[in-house]
Amino acid sequence: MIDAICLEIKSRNNYLNSSIIDSIYFGGGTPSLLEEKDLTKIWQTLTENFKIAPNAEITLEANPDDLTSSKLDVLVRTPINRLSIGVQSFFDDDLKYMRRAHNAEEAMRCLDRANDKGFSNITLDLIYGTPTLTSKNWEKNLQIVSESGVPHLSAYQLTIENGTPLQALIARGKKAAPPEEKAVAQFNVLMDWAKESGFDHYEISNFAKPGHRAIHNSSYWSGDPYLGIGPSAHSFNGHSRQWNIAHNPKYINALLNNKSATSESEELKPSDLYNEYIMTGLRLSRGIEEEPIIAFGSTFLNIFKQNISQHIDRGYVLYSAGRYTLTRSGKVFADRIASDCFVVDGGQ
Repeated sequence: MIDAICLEIKSRNNYLNSSIIDSIYFGGGTPSLLEEKDLTKIWQTLTENFKIAPNAEITLEANPDDLTSSKLDVLVRTPINRLSIGVQSFFDDDLKYMRRAHNAEEAMRCLDRANDKGFSNITLDLIYGTPTLTSKNWEKNLQIVSESGVPHLSAYQLTIENGTPLQALIARGKKAAPPEEKAVAQFNVLMDWAKESGFDHYEISNFAKPGHRAIHNSSYWSGDPYLGIGPSAHSFNGHSRQWNIAHNPKYINALLNNKSATSESEELKPSDLYNEYIMTGLRLSRGIEEEPIIAFGSTFLNIFKQNISQHIDRGYVLYSAGRYTLTRSGKVFADRIASDCFVVDGGQ
């Protein structure tokens, strides 16, 4: 797998048009399982094939149970300078409901270990809206984040994906479905906490202390081009999207036989690019502007204004000098507001 990943890196070194790379994200499955020699080999291949900024954000995604003292000793010796830790909750009832491998004690211990090893640039993932998460425990989760000193938090409402074990358990009545009203109430608590704790709510699900907005997250939601390496990885170059073979042995076999790892690709129509701009831009605190909408086609702005007007009237969207941003109440309905503004097949 490591050899195949390195071969793909070499074969796609022109995808980003020699841009300087300011964010590298080791994510996907469980990259924290990689050994030091694996991380070193991937990093060397990246530096040989791309221009990487000296201060680039280099993130490794990890579960709390993976971040043992010995694993952190390994990571300290690599270029990794940021950890994204999938805590999800500091309470065992929630972790059991979500079928997580770690427990609450491991979640707390891994934070202490990471700090002791010198990792200060840490982001945590939390999930709210689960049937097991009480209002008191949600507030306690956020208090722990404040006390830990981590500079970034990603907090997501629990969604049940089709085909997942959790979805099957809910369908069979073995697990309770997440109540929508609880999620809304906990999202409001989250926004209050962020304001009181000095966290900038720069994207619907992302919160940062000053100077600690994630480059990775910000680039994605801003529609910047990105290159995905590995099985199932997606890439976007500004006008087309492609994704890799979603099967490990087939992915490896393709690259070791000098074949492309790309499974499918699609050229994005102006309506696709418009829809993505609306979907991602409305999630950002800076919102969306009229000028980029006009660039997609002459009729898109008229369509957008017609569709967004109802949400301005309801107090969900604020308009000022060509910019549209979600109000606090509008953030609860971000996805619905964006979908109301979508166009289908051309839009002109």
